[in-house]
Amino acid sequence: MTKIKPRVKVPSKASVGEMLEIKALISHPMHTGRAKDKQGNKIPRKIINKFSASFDGQDVFSANFEPAVSANPYIAFPFKATKSGEFKFTWVEDGGAEFTATKTMTVS
Repeated sequence: MTKIKPRVKVPSKASVGEMLEIKALISHPMHTGRAKDKQGNKIPRKIINKFSASFDGQDVFSANFEPAVSANPYIAFPFKATKSGEFKFTWVEDGGAEFTATKTMTVS
């Protein structure tokens, strides 16, 4: 079984008004339901179907994924630093399992 591991890259410090690139990746096999195992049995569909990022409780980015997305989906999005706070990243898998990561950023 593959260990599902979220990873994020957020600068720990930024200047007020600075435009940043926030990066998020999750190690996930993204089984589409079409592949077969060594015994010829279909591997059931299990994909990350939603991603969201919030900053201090306010949504700043979200995406819906479909089966055509490759394994280990990677997201990068722009963010304008205006205040210090905490990012929360959430990935939702088929069946409702959630994987989260948080990062704090100081803005001065």
